[in-house]
Parts: sequence; C-alpha cells; structure tokens
Amino acid sequence: MLTHPQFDPVALSLGPLSIHWYGLMYIVAFAGIWRLGLYRAHRNPGAWTDEQISDLVFYGAMGAVIGGRLGSVFFYNFDRFLADPIWLFRVWEGGMAFHGGLLGVLAAFAWYSRRLGKPFFETMDFVAPLVPFGLGAGRLGNFIGGELWGRPTDLPWGMVFPYVDALPRHPSQLYQFALEGVALFGLLWWFSSKPRPRCSITGLFGVGYGVFRFFVEFAR
Repeated sequence: MLTHPQFDPVALSLGPLSIHWYGLMYIVAFAGIWRLGLYRAHRNPGAWTDEQISDLVFYGAMGAVIGGRLGSVFFYNFDRFLADPIWLFRVWEGGMAFHGGLLGVLAAFAWYSRRLGKPFFETMDFVAPLVPFGLGAGRLGNFIGGELWGRPTDLPWGMVFPYVDALPRHPSQLYQFALEGVALFGLLWWFSSKPRPRCSITGLFGVGYGVFRFFVEFAR
C-alpha cells in the first residue's frame, strides 16, 4: 500500500506571486502543445505558419480554460460558486470539467478555422496528435492535487489519498496519464507522420481516447 505524497499545492513563489501546481501543469501543457505544433508545421511547410500555430494554441487554451471552468461550475460546483462567486476566476485552485473544456476547444477551433478559411477537420487533424500531451499534463496535475482518485483496491500499488477515506485506491490519474497521455500521444504521432485521409487522424484520436477511457473507467 502506498500513501499519496500530499504535495504543497504551491509549486513555487515569486515574491507575492504564488504558482500552484495545477496552474503550472496548464502552462506546461500549452507550452508543450505550442512547441509540438511548430515542429509539425515545420515538418510540412506551407500548411501552417508560426503565427497561425501561436494563434491556434492561444484560442484553444482560452476555449479549454473557459469551457472547462464553466462546465465545472455549472455541472459540479454550482453551490460553491453561489457561496463564493470569485472562485470562478481562481482557476489555479483546480476545478475543471473535461467535457466543458472539450466543447470550448471545439468552438474555438471552429471559429479560428472559419477565420482562416480552412476546413474544420483539417485543423482538427493537425491538432489531434498534440492533444494527448495536454491531457497527460492535466492528469499529472490531478495526481499532484490528490483529486480524481479511483476505486478501492487491494493491489500493491493501491494508494491512500488525503481528501477521502483511508482505503487504498487505484491511482487512476496515473493510469490516464499513461494511456491517454503517453500511449495515445505515441500512437497519433506515429500515425500522423505520413499523409492520411482527412478526418482519419481525428477519428483515431476519438477511437483511441474512447478505448483507453473505457478501460480506465473500471478503476475510477
């Protein structure tokens, strides 16, 4: 049986400014996606400019944060929002909903694709191999924050988390990091290394994510 390390929620302090682990993971996610996007664009010159990649990541980040936060507030934490409305803006404390973030990202990419005059699925096929990096960083943030733990287990790597009972539980955040982050990234990066029919990369992302999430749900 393992015990969660109970990390200090503040990753580092710069004078009066405190950077929480959750916020730091978002920075890592978006910075990594940006760098990977530039690499993909340079590997296939002419399709995307550096400026377009930067804008794409910026609008995607805005969609993810705004959509994820609103989804969390209105579906899971509405009472907390009513008691403390300013909590809506304290994103670094955690509290993001994946489905809300997904809808926000899709809306942002649809708008930006239309602005560029590109087909929506051309944008999605470009972005899909980058997304698992962000998913992996987010799941590490969940683990560091001691949230989204799994079901009780008697397996040797069962872990006692700080904000629930004393039962050892599946560290399902790490399962998701390994599957939805590392494995899915490797699969999509390999698949997208050659020209593919439109929608096929996006489709593989959807299938791969769905399969991995299906198996993880047995431990969540």
